[in-house]
Amino acid sequence: MRILLVNDDGIYARGLSALVRGLKDLGEIYVAAPDRERSATGHSITVHRPLRVRKVSLSDFGVAASWAVDGTPSDCVKLAVEDLLPNPPEIVLSGINQGPNLGTDVLYSGTVSAAVEGLISGFPAVAVSLASFTDRDFSKAGEFARTLVTILEKSDFPQNFLLNVNVPAGAEPKGVKITRLGNRRYINIFEKRVDPHGRTYYWMAGDLLEMEENQEGTDVGAVKSNYISITPLHLDLTDYPTIDNLNNNGFLENFKTIITGGSKT
Repeated sequence: MRILLVNDDGIYARGLSALVRGLKDLGEIYVAAPDRERSATGHSITVHRPLRVRKVSLSDFGVAASWAVDGTPSDCVKLAVEDLLPNPPEIVLSGINQGPNLGTDVLYSGTVSAAVEGLISGFPAVAVSLASFTDRDFSKAGEFARTLVTILEKSDFPQNFLLNVNVPAGAEPKGVKITRLGNRRYINIFEKRVDPHGRTYYWMAGDLLEMEENQEGTDVGAVKSNYISITPLHLDLTDYPTIDNLNNNGFLENFKTIITGGSKT
């Protein structure tokens, strides 16, 4: 099996090393990761400057080849698939992220976005996160990633899929749940400061709001109850019920004045 690994915490992050250790004997392992911290970059790509790549030695971990990219996680996947790898990967794994990627956080996450880029490129993809910003023990998440990839390799899954995995930190997880995305909302706080030149700047922070809907069935509820959550994601963001509503409630009639030059008849 040919596996491409990427992350958003940087090529020397502990989570990525744990993922390599967990998967290294499952096949050929290739790593293309940012050369520095790129968390919360979402699905941004680099288009206004050149990308620079340097080969990095991770041979001690049994990696076939590895590269540090001065771009985003999505850049890493694009470059690896289009140029760096000698042959296309069979699966793309992103992580292990330091911190959870639950609910609507997936829209901001560089970890999940790298996996999304893998899916866009036509490959099955998995994003793996350790649901803690302070716990540095990635071993359980690495072991679970190995188990998951082994199961996926033997199972009759569609060719393209994306799974978002969150592993609780601390105590042994109670089990695994297949979940839907929950809702993560924050009270955003911008701390206003002034630099030595008298120019105003801001630091963004925020407090997480507890949402009542994050109960049974959501990834947020599962991790809170000490379960590993696996949430299947897809690329289609279309709101299909609203398509029907717009087509059936006379909404389009309002645009006839534009088409007919001011007359509805």
